[in-house]
Amino acid sequence: MSDLIPVSGDTRAVVSAAADQVASRHVFDDYKSRKAPNTIRRQANDLAVFADYLRQVGFSLTHDELQIGSDAWVGISWGIVAGFVRWMLQTGYAVTSVNVRLSTVKTYVRLAFQAGAISAEQWALIKSVQGYQNKEIRHIDEERLEAGTATRKGHKKAISVSLSDELRVKLKREHPDTPQGRRDALLMCLLLDHGLRCGELALLQVKDIDLEQRQLRFYRPKVDKVQTHRLSSDTFRAASFWLQEGGAFASGALLRTSLKSKNGDKLGDAGMSERAITKRVEYLGSRVGVEGLSAHDGRHSWATTAARKGTDPFALQEAGGWNSLAMPRRYVEAAKVANDGVKLE
Repeated sequence: MSDLIPVSGDTRAVVSAAADQVASRHVFDDYKSRKAPNTIRRQANDLAVFADYLRQVGFSLTHDELQIGSDAWVGISWGIVAGFVRWMLQTGYAVTSVNVRLSTVKTYVRLAFQAGAISAEQWALIKSVQGYQNKEIRHIDEERLEAGTATRKGHKKAISVSLSDELRVKLKREHPDTPQGRRDALLMCLLLDHGLRCGELALLQVKDIDLEQRQLRFYRPKVDKVQTHRLSSDTFRAASFWLQEGGAFASGALLRTSLKSKNGDKLGDAGMSERAITKRVEYLGSRVGVEGLSAHDGRHSWATTAARKGTDPFALQEAGGWNSLAMPRRYVEAAKVANDGVKLE
């Protein structure tokens, strides 16, 4: 016979209720502990926009309060979330941004529901608030333009800068033989030949490049993955000059920030921030006649070129550090010639 003491139904109910109460207090913390820092920062920005809207409808909340725990979500209803979507469109946010922010709000509503701050009925209604599909975006933007409403709020571009093969070569190779020039060549090669994100560039360390193996090993925070890339010939050449010609340190940040100097070619000890990388890429683009070039344009150009040259979508997904095939398939589909295979003679 078992030595365990039987537990009555009433006792089980008390224990279960206590366990639920403890779990509810940790729902938000448990969720955030599983997410990459970049995801949490992006969601904080999304919730800051939601907080702006809430203040206009009578809720005095900050994004910190919304991200910390369930108490801030008491009283958030289906009508409020649906109104948030309409408000973003009327305010001029891009439809893609509307979709992302709606997704973030619904994620935190789910957490609040699990914590007992939102009823099952309201959670079911809020889940029914839908974002917009790609085929709907153009129609919505056309209507907003006719009404005189902006269709993009903020600095993110609707359309990436397109780079010809000639411009790609210039951006990778045409740099002065100075520490700054050698760093810039490597910076552009990493963008144009490897499709790194701006934040990934900022994290790179000298030890991440192995010239003997011709490899780059780096971390992608967005997908929480460490990857290895074989260096392209241009990247290997640029990395060799940078690491062997006295531009880089033996350790520490791979891409070092520029210092103000008479010749503009001195570098500091600190690594380049995402903001510094963004400004530098824009400057390097303007130098070859490309206005408004961004780090993401480099990633876009890498994926576009790879797709145009016949890269398999699965290989592109893996190399680009995407969690799904949706984005690489867009590049591959866009690269297809629509009437290939059509015979008229």
